[in-house]
Amino acid sequence: MTEKHAGGRPPAYKSAHEMQILIDKYFLDCEGIIYKDLDGEVVMDKYGKAVVLGSKPLTITGLALALDFTSRQSLLNYVGKKEFVDTITRAKAKVEEYAESRLYDRDGSNGAKFSLANNFKDWREKQDVNLIGDITIKIDLED
Repeated sequence: MTEKHAGGRPPAYKSAHEMQILIDKYFLDCEGIIYKDLDGEVVMDKYGKAVVLGSKPLTITGLALALDFTSRQSLLNYVGKKEFVDTITRAKAKVEEYAESRLYDRDGSNGAKFSLANNFKDWREKQDVNLIGDITIKIDLED
């Protein structure tokens, strides 16, 4: 994975393809495994959905750790490398889409709002405040 690089820390990845393999593995691991009974039949929950074991939410930090970065910020910094910008941007878009879809799920909406507001541009809640009138500022210069 690493190679010696003159003048600094060696790059974590030689190619975007090498990184993409681990990104794909992360997303697959997050899906979990469909639970089957002893006869090999898919076990369904009371709503008729397949029971999935070991599924995890898609997160930027989870993606960073799967790529062996020490933090989510390390992953985000890697976007500055021209060869990796599309690969990482596409992976981030998949995580963003997951969080966005959870906004429609009562159980996941608060976590989704937090993730979108803190990990993706243009998802922050904004509040415009218009002030009308005079403002008085008192400055006390006593020591």
